[in-house]
Amino acid sequence: MAALFRPYYPGRPGETEEGIRDLLLSEILSRNGNPTIFQMIRFQEIVRERGGDCPEPEELRQMYQGQLDDLISERSKLIRSGRARQDDFVVHGGRAFLEKLRRRGLGLIILSGTIEHRVREEAELLGLADYFGRHIYGSGAKEFSKKLVVDRLLAEEAISGSQLLSLGDGPVEIHETKNVGGLAVAVASDEEINGSGKPDPWKRRQLLRAGADVVVADFSPADELLEMIFGG
Repeated sequence: MAALFRPYYPGRPGETEEGIRDLLLSEILSRNGNPTIFQMIRFQEIVRERGGDCPEPEELRQMYQGQLDDLISERSKLIRSGRARQDDFVVHGGRAFLEKLRRRGLGLIILSGTIEHRVREEAELLGLADYFGRHIYGSGAKEFSKKLVVDRLLAEEAISGSQLLSLGDGPVEIHETKNVGGLAVAVASDEEINGSGKPDPWKRRQLLRAGADVVVADFSPADELLEMIFGG
């Protein structure tokens, strides 16, 4: 997304490429978990504040989605041809951790700011859909709100907020989980080297600011996480 934005960003005297990248990443990551259009709207605001011009938010979103679709198509071909494993595109240790949670009887839910039908397609492609059943939720419109979905799920499942556990890299779900009294595990995954064990510093900073109880780089410390969540 930062690469999409950069050609339209009107630099100011003295700004370095590193500084511009840091600014864009900060704005992008702070809105992780919201529908993508919100990141596009904010970028347009930044450009206009600097006296520049860029495509409208929906056009930017379509451009980004096109790039994302190309990447997904490429990865799909790698998986289906056997040249890559499904887990090459799953956060390290994620599948094993889901299995451990399912064995403990937890109801598992995907809640994403990505368009819902694409979330379902990717879950199927990666062989993860069975863990979640009908509980795969994504955005369908600009007015999509994770808060509304969280509130509805708590009501439907007849549970209190203190029984909610969230795992993710979006400040939005971390914030909403803490608002209802849940436990928020932030995943600051390294998107360059899956399984490096090193948390992304930008994600980590944003997620701690959102109120995360703990931040992990991936799910390799599964037993330690389970002990923290369930007390042994």
